[in-house]
Amino acid sequence: MSNSRALSDVAVSVAPGSTFGAALTLAEREVVRFLRQPHRVIGALLQPIIFWLFLGMGLRGSFRPETPTGSLPYDEYFFPGVLAMIVLFTAIFATISVIEDRKQGFLQGVLVAPVSRVWIVLGKVLGGTILALMQSLLFLALAPFAGIKLTVASVVGATLLLIILGIALTSLGFVLAWRMDSVQGFHAIMSVVLFPMWFLSGSVFPTDGAPAWLAWIVKLNPLTYGVAALRRILYVGQETAPLPASVPSLTLSIAITIGFTIVMIAWATKTASRR
Repeated sequence: MSNSRALSDVAVSVAPGSTFGAALTLAEREVVRFLRQPHRVIGALLQPIIFWLFLGMGLRGSFRPETPTGSLPYDEYFFPGVLAMIVLFTAIFATISVIEDRKQGFLQGVLVAPVSRVWIVLGKVLGGTILALMQSLLFLALAPFAGIKLTVASVVGATLLLIILGIALTSLGFVLAWRMDSVQGFHAIMSVVLFPMWFLSGSVFPTDGAPAWLAWIVKLNPLTYGVAALRRILYVGQETAPLPASVPSLTLSIAITIGFTIVMIAWATKTASRR
C-alpha cells in the first residue's frame, strides 16, 4: 500500500515541466523511510560515537601521529576519519533501497514514468546525501570534545565538503546497487571494496613512514583527498594546522574530490540509462 501511494506521488510529480519534483519526491521518500525506522536512527547516531570513543580513546595513550608542530592525540586525528566513515556508510546503506525497490516493483514503476532517468538518479542521490549530511553534522558538533575548535568558517566549509562527498559516495553506492540482485551481495561488496576504501584513506592512520606500495594505494584512493580536505578545513583559520606531513594540500584535495564527484554522477547516470 505504501509503495502504491509513493508511486502515485511520483507520478504526480513527473507531470510535464515538473521533473525536478520527481527527484524531490524520491529524495523525500528516502528520508521518511529512514526516520520511520527508530532502530536505524539510533544505530546510525550511536555507532560512529561508540567507534570513535572506543578506538580513539583506546589508542590515545599508545599512538600519537607526528606533526610538524609535535604530536597529535589519536582521538583528535581519528575524528575527521569518523566523519568520512559516517558519510561513506550512510550514503552506501541508503542506496540499498535501490535493490529493495526493485524487488517490490516500485523501481520498475518509476522507470516507466514519463521522466528522464537522470532525475531518478538525482532523487536517489539527493536522498542519500541528505541522510549522510544530517548524521555527519550531528557528529561534527562533538568536535570540541576531540580538541578541535569549531569556527563559523570551519563549520560552513565542512558542511559544503560533506555535501560534495555525500553526492560522490551515494552515486558510487547507486552504481553498485543498480547491478546487484540481492542485499547479501551488496554487503559482500561493501566488505571487500568500501571498507578498505575508507581504511586506506588516511582516516585511521597516517602514511608517514608506511611502505611505498601502501603509500601509493592511499594516494590513488579518491576518498583520501576528501578526508584530507576535511582535516584541513576543520583547522581553517589556525596559523599552523596540527596535521601529519603526508596530508595533501587543501587545493589539491578539493579539486580531486570535486572531480571524483563529477565522475561518479556521470557514471551513475550512464548506468541507470542502460536498459
